[in-house]
Amino acid sequence: MRPAPAAALLSLLGGRAALPADRLGSIEPLHRLPVDGAREPAVIEVFDPREGFNRGVYAFNAEFDERILLPIAEAYRKRVPEPIRRRVTNFFDSLAEIRNATNGLLQARPEVASRALIRFAVNSTLGLFGLFDVAGAAGLTEQDEDFGQTLGWWGVPAGPYLVLPILGRSSLRDAFGLAADAVATRTVSPAQEINEAAYASPLVYGFEAIDSRASVVFRYYDSGSAFEYDVVRFLATRRRELEILH
Repeated sequence: MRPAPAAALLSLLGGRAALPADRLGSIEPLHRLPVDGAREPAVIEVFDPREGFNRGVYAFNAEFDERILLPIAEAYRKRVPEPIRRRVTNFFDSLAEIRNATNGLLQARPEVASRALIRFAVNSTLGLFGLFDVAGAAGLTEQDEDFGQTLGWWGVPAGPYLVLPILGRSSLRDAFGLAADAVATRTVSPAQEINEAAYASPLVYGFEAIDSRASVVFRYYDSGSAFEYDVVRFLATRRRELEILH
């Protein structure tokens, strides 16, 4: 999650976990509920008390992606040569090192912070303002860190699952972390000055979103599964847990 383009609009807590399939009304349940309504939780269930809201946002995101973002991203992939697209991706990745370094310090992990600072310094100079990943070629690979991971590192639970408009899969903790990263990288020196220069035009935000989407192979409803929402929710949650533990 980069600190750039968006504002997170959230719906907060309540309720209990995912609805059983026989209450969704669209598919046959895998396991019939006993008469008393008790059942064992499914393996892939995630705490999702606002599932109805989240499914609605998921459907909106799918429509937005199919009708607007994905066609632009695919045209970008077809018309812009891969070496140029790689330079653009490297540029935005280099800017993200400011966020990585900040959160490395907040996690009390100087090795993470120093790696990010060295990568930013090397790529901003020898790499021509981040267009070339010179540090990565030398073996100093990127290590993504954000404030959601920082909170998780210090034991803050993820809270309920959320699907954010446009931004996609998240949690209450990570949505707060996303907003905190966005504020920090635009109000705290020297990140503020660097980002003000890089994002001087609002068009840069859209360009970053297009470049990011062009590099992701995920397609909504491409699985053909009636349980896509459930599977995506589970995999996104587990992946996030692994990112925090690394």
